[in-house]
Amino acid sequence: MDEKVRQLMAQINGLEDELRAVLHQAEVPLFYRVEGKRIRFDKSVREAHQRSKTSLLNWFVKSRPPTVVVAPVIYGLIVPLLFLDLGLTVYQALCFPVYRINKVRRSDYVVMDRWHLSYLNFIEKFNCAYCAYANGLLAYGTEIAARTEQYWCPIKHARKMLGAPPRTRAFLTYGDGENYQQRLSAFRDALAKDSSKPDDPGDPPSS
Repeated sequence: MDEKVRQLMAQINGLEDELRAVLHQAEVPLFYRVEGKRIRFDKSVREAHQRSKTSLLNWFVKSRPPTVVVAPVIYGLIVPLLFLDLGLTVYQALCFPVYRINKVRRSDYVVMDRWHLSYLNFIEKFNCAYCAYANGLLAYGTEIAARTEQYWCPIKHARKMLGAPPRTRAFLTYGDGENYQQRLSAFRDALAKDSSKPDDPGDPPSS
């Protein structure tokens, strides 16, 4: 990979991290503070949350009938999601140590913290938890699959791919057969590092 491209990618990744940190810090003083594993709200904020809360009866009255009818289909997906969760956990627990791939921390992706929001009624909290679990699980699985792909086939696609995992930015250019065998080991070695960042091993060592 061209040195200039690697430098730009590193700058982009650094700016994305900085932007997320700044946005998070801007939100925290306005609404909440984090004390260890607890999320605290000021009394005035909690009271405002309670005032804006919709009762269960009003929530059901305002719900459109079709949304209630299809609810079993939505909630029914919990079964395959649970099987996927178990399969992903077993897969990386058994296979990643063999290939010296650093494991993906599930807790970095499946975040369940919306139960603290008192302006949500029970159904809304349940729905938020369900969505957080589903999206977090899929992101967790995507990272596991991306690390697997980096080990076995760190090659970009010829066609544009929507939703490609960030680490694929560092993969080898499609058709670059000359560097594939030279750099495959470097891509694999990079997976042993404790990092969730896209692993760009850089240029192969000179022989």
